Amino acid sequence: MHEFNETFIQILILLAISVAVIGIAKKIGQPYTIALVLVGLFLGIINVHVPLIDEAEAYITQSEVFQTIIISLFLPILLGDATLKLPFHHLYQHKRAVLGMAFIGTFLSFIVIGFATHYFIGLPIAVAFTFAALMSATDPISVVSIFKSLGVSEKLSTIMEGESLFNDGIAVVLFKISSIYLLTYIELGWEGLGSGILLFLKFSVGGVLVGVILGFIFSQIIRFFDDYPFEIALSAILFFGSYFIAEHLEVSGVIAVVAGGFMFADYGGKIGMTEKTRVTINTFWDVITLVANSIIFLLIGLEIRNIDFNNQWNIIAFAIVLVITGRIIALYISTLPVKDLNRKERILLNWGGLRGSLSIALALSLPMEFTGRDTVLLLTFSVVLFSLIVQGMSIKPLIKKLGLSGTDSTK
Repeated sequence: MHEFNETFIQILILLAISVAVIGIAKKIGQPYTIALVLVGLFLGIINVHVPLIDEAEAYITQSEVFQTIIISLFLPILLGDATLKLPFHHLYQHKRAVLGMAFIGTFLSFIVIGFATHYFIGLPIAVAFTFAALMSATDPISVVSIFKSLGVSEKLSTIMEGESLFNDGIAVVLFKISSIYLLTYIELGWEGLGSGILLFLKFSVGGVLVGVILGFIFSQIIRFFDDYPFEIALSAILFFGSYFIAEHLEVSGVIAVVAGGFMFADYGGKIGMTEKTRVTINTFWDVITLVANSIIFLLIGLEIRNIDFNNQWNIIAFAIVLVITGRIIALYISTLPVKDLNRKERILLNWGGLRGSLSIALALSLPMEFTGRDTVLLLTFSVVLFSLIVQGMSIKPLIKKLGLSGTDSTK
């Protein structure tokens, strides 16, 4: 009991620091996620030692704990909340851009970054494609908040959020295949390629089916109630239930949460939610996601203490350039059929494809015996930090430079 109390206090201290940083960031009109990473980075670099904070950071940033907190606890929350906030009809309106970037773009990014890091950096093929899978997931939290604050068009916000929702699930599936099965499939040749495609379809389609079925069932349940605390509880059970049931069935939990969340928000919202319930559910999840993000992004900065950057700057710079290049190629090819995206909008969508917490959590989930684990961690942390800090802090001036803020966004 005493040990549990200590752990709880440690987490509470980290949360208090995070909320304080968020308050300051909001007051000065800056994205709080980037502010949290910067504060965590600062504390990690100067190596300030405060016993309770050190113990909390050491406990939470253990690979198993960090992975459990982010993937098993926070990821269903963040994905579920996003599906509630993103109207399905908006997504459907821009389906060509969203699906093109999320599916074709993610695969192209995976292939380009995988082969590039293998041939130019010299990483073993399994390590290169594991890293590529991590770099194929985008994190739009900071970007979308900046978009909304500057009045960037709803179209660009929807495309950015929609891409991330779908490509997170695809990236997780690609990560599992790359880190566990890839070498076996390569040895099998064309037979291995077929097996890989079947496994991908099993993960993806299975996840969709689990999410849609559970989303439909929970939507039917709320038809008989007008009780928002009860419906909030049902939404939480849906998000976590979709994830864990799908994972138990060995299909994609991430895709299940997205499918279930959209079914619940769109279909369930139409047949069983009053406006008051919808607003209350959104408000509840706003608070939960704020808490989740506050801990996640502070920890990303703090985790810098555990990464050895000595004499690795050349490989880090090369990896950053390759990831950015992969994003450019993937985005421009995947959006070629989309006629209502102009050059400036493509530039913004390209630079706004930040990497974040999912990439870090998946990298930390690699088993200790995975060959090249330290290299994957080094490159993943480096690209994520560059992405959140350099790209994240330059998004606002880029939007203004491109003339996509406010009324200019319709041009």
